[in-house]
Amino acid sequence: MARTRIQQKNSETILDAALDVFSASGFRGATLDQIAEVAGMSKPNLLYYFASKEAIHLALLNQLLDTWLDPLRAMDPNGEPLAEIMGYIRKKLEISRDYPRESRLFANEILQGAPHMRVAIESDLKALVDKKAIVLQAWMDAGKITRLPPVHLIFSIWALTQHYADFDVQVRAVLGPDHDPFTEAEAFLEVLFRRLLLP
Repeated sequence: MARTRIQQKNSETILDAALDVFSASGFRGATLDQIAEVAGMSKPNLLYYFASKEAIHLALLNQLLDTWLDPLRAMDPNGEPLAEIMGYIRKKLEISRDYPRESRLFANEILQGAPHMRVAIESDLKALVDKKAIVLQAWMDAGKITRLPPVHLIFSIWALTQHYADFDVQVRAVLGPDHDPFTEAEAFLEVLFRRLLLP
């Protein structure tokens, strides 16, 4: 049954509040009382929309996984290889800039052993990475980019882009207040990966 506009708005308010709480406290440290307080509603009202803390957490993770994987899905096998890879890196960096709480939520889930996302990681995520690794390997075999282990190339892109969300406090403390970490990171990663990938 379709939700009313108010029900949809309340669900989004709960998820946004939960994102704050989970990204700050992790799944184990978060409570329904905290989420309800941040959402500005009673706990019984919250439980009308989501049956448990686990249900809220899983809804957030599923939303995030789609956001996180969309740029990799968009990598076009028929496109110009370096342009496709650099476009993917820029999009991943934008996601780190625009969705830092979501990135930290996902990182916390992985650090806990992925208790709520293991099935999705071992199925959807793995299948997509395997598919794109074949694309990267074909570009390498054609001499269009440097020959590297394709999956580890993807891992390095994840590590070098998500770092700016997951370690935001450290990055900003080290760079100081006069630096825009994302502008500088984009310029740096452009040079790094172009030099790495040009055959």
